[in-house]
Amino acid sequence: MLLSSLFLGLTAITAAFAAPTEVEASLPVLEKRQSINTGTGTNGGYFYSYYNSGGGSATFTGGSGGAYSLRWTNSGNIVAGKGWATGAARTITYSGTFSPSGNAYLAVYGWTRNPLVEYYIVDNYGTYNPATGLTFVGTVYSDGSNYNIYKATRTNQPSIVGTATFTQYWSIRQTKRTGGTVTTANHFNAWRSYGLNLGTFDYQIVATESFGSSGSSSITVR
Repeated sequence: MLLSSLFLGLTAITAAFAAPTEVEASLPVLEKRQSINTGTGTNGGYFYSYYNSGGGSATFTGGSGGAYSLRWTNSGNIVAGKGWATGAARTITYSGTFSPSGNAYLAVYGWTRNPLVEYYIVDNYGTYNPATGLTFVGTVYSDGSNYNIYKATRTNQPSIVGTATFTQYWSIRQTKRTGGTVTTANHFNAWRSYGLNLGTFDYQIVATESFGSSGSSSITVR
């Protein structure tokens, strides 16, 4: 009789823990996050690109939709973000946090082919101004601030077609921010007016980039 009573008691306790209550059923489902390896692909319905030259440590994590986070410590060169497999003169909205300690950028970033161009529309950066060593071209006003426009030539450097020589175009915001709207057409048109022509669009992302620094970034692209 005693053993039978104990068995019935344990069965009741197990059932109480195993069966979800109405309260449990009503709890929100936590956002699924996924650690992403270097390369390109799709996460949350958005294209992503993650380049890491090595050195230090870094974790790039994808969330639902256009959300991603990047944490890095004593990194080499890292470029990570979400966006679109094919760039365009689109209006991009994003939000989040950007907390670098050292050299890092937050930018709309992409490439074109024929000509091969790497481009940046920089909204925020860390202790190092990316304009250092670039050739000043002019300015453009867009989305609440002036941006300084620069160009540079990169010789025998990594690119979307392998090691190559290519041109860089930069728009660097004079008043830093993390979040807002980037009207890329304003920059593309301004670059063109200064003779900085783009080719056929390859990918386009809202990127966090770091060089030999530490920090974190949590961004959602829309």
